[in-house]
Amino acid sequence: MGKTEAVVYAAGQRLRPILMTSLAMALGALPIAMSLGAAATSRIPLGIVIVGGIIFSLVLTLYVLPAIYSYMASGKEVKTFEEVLADEEKELAKTSGDEAHDKK
Repeated sequence: MGKTEAVVYAAGQRLRPILMTSLAMALGALPIAMSLGAAATSRIPLGIVIVGGIIFSLVLTLYVLPAIYSYMASGKEVKTFEEVLADEEKELAKTSGDEAHDKK
């Protein structure tokens, strides 16, 4: 799977939980932003900031962060899990061989 395909797949998998959480928080703070209730006029700016911040973070999470990741990972080499595991085993064997040589 290529990097772009992986980013699109991951964004699709994360869409529903992120959307549900963000909308629940934004709708929960909506009465503060709409000035419902007693003495709510002093809390209107707070409500607007809360709802705006949640919507802004939703856009960042769903669109901007995957784009930044795909941009930053575009020049990197893709290794499979097996290749990474083989590299780690080689490094471990070299390190343990050096330690056995030092003890003599």
